[in-house]
Amino acid sequence: MMSTPRASFAYLLAVTVTLLWSSSFVLMKWGLEEMPPLPFAALRYSLAFALIAGADLTFRGRGSASRGTTRRAKSTTLALLLILAGVTGYVLAQGFLFLGLRYLPAVTTSFILNFTPVFVLALGFVALREKVHILQLVGLAVALFGAYAFFYERMSWGGQWIGIVIVLISGVGWACYLLVVRRLQEASNMDSLRLTTCTMGVGALGLVAISIPEGSWLPPSSSALWIVLWLSLANTAIPFFLWNVVLGKVKPYKLSALQNTMLVQVAALSWAFLGEVVTPFMALGMALVLIGVFFVQLPSPRTDEPQT
Repeated sequence: MMSTPRASFAYLLAVTVTLLWSSSFVLMKWGLEEMPPLPFAALRYSLAFALIAGADLTFRGRGSASRGTTRRAKSTTLALLLILAGVTGYVLAQGFLFLGLRYLPAVTTSFILNFTPVFVLALGFVALREKVHILQLVGLAVALFGAYAFFYERMSWGGQWIGIVIVLISGVGWACYLLVVRRLQEASNMDSLRLTTCTMGVGALGLVAISIPEGSWLPPSSSALWIVLWLSLANTAIPFFLWNVVLGKVKPYKLSALQNTMLVQVAALSWAFLGEVVTPFMALGMALVLIGVFFVQLPSPRTDEPQT
């Protein structure tokens, strides 16, 4: 069983990751003004893969990484799971996110992605037979209602269906990634650094393949270059490693609900950097999201601890 201090630290890591990812929305919108979406995504994750692969080789050379990663799973099964995680978590979730941001405002994109807990809950129940406490279901409902209330005054759906469908695919991809990574951690003793390296490598390769038709990858300006470098290290390599660490300690639907707080974070960043105003109706949505996430994190009999 996971002790309370360890659980609190895991949630703290998860919140830190969501803060970094929230800032990505602003940086990606800036970068998309100068670069096409798929080459932008491919460059970001290729550089991030190079960074985290270097870290993996360094630590493994010092003997700090775990050995025998296929101890509890056949190598073929493990390879298929790694490929599936790379495709769902990077090609679908991240690649389609970049595409969606070309068609939709960041706030609308963030709103749509908050339906991910619904996908996670459904997929977790069907694929992993995970049980969910009634209070956690209530928390999910409250959080989703809060997301709707938060963006109610700012949503504009007309003429944006292409972007909406693209971002929905991104959300489904991320939900699948959450569940596949958890299955990987249950099926093997692969450490988080190696897991992140392998899945990101698969994802980066996939993004490179689908972005080739769009042309040049070179950032057209120094500002675009700095955006790509920052996104690759501070908003990609480090957060994805931390996220895979947390996935071994917290159930996927709880993490997905915790991501709902990115609504509040994106709003704060929009206010700070773009001068956007938070209305009373939006503040109500923020409160509902926080309350919903609190209920999702409540312990329940036989369902609070991760399956090992």
